[in-house]
Amino acid sequence: MSSLPVHRCECARCRAHKPYSDRAYHHHINLFLSCLNEPQRRWFAALEAMRIGHGGKQLLAEITGLAPMTIRRGCRELKAGLASCPGGSLHAPGGGRPVAEVRDPELESAVEHHR
Repeated sequence: MSSLPVHRCECARCRAHKPYSDRAYHHHINLFLSCLNEPQRRWFAALEAMRIGHGGKQLLAEITGLAPMTIRRGCRELKAGLASCPGGSLHAPGGGRPVAEVRDPELESAVEHHR
């Protein structure tokens, strides 16, 4: 799994450039999220928002750059016990690029002929 760029916290206290005890924690949240896939990022942000309580979703949106709707979705999924969430693969079967042989049916014979 490839890492994403690390998001820079946009909360008011981190942007103020004054000493702030949670600045390093916000950076570590974003560092951790950069290593997760999309559902995992959503669930972690939701978990933190629920831990914070009132205003948590908005604060986590500012810290992580995730949309508040994404964090709300994560909260709903966590409250439902992640019952409707994918187990193994992130994408539906058949998703993604078609294999090269489907895009170019003559490819296999061309490779064999070249050998």
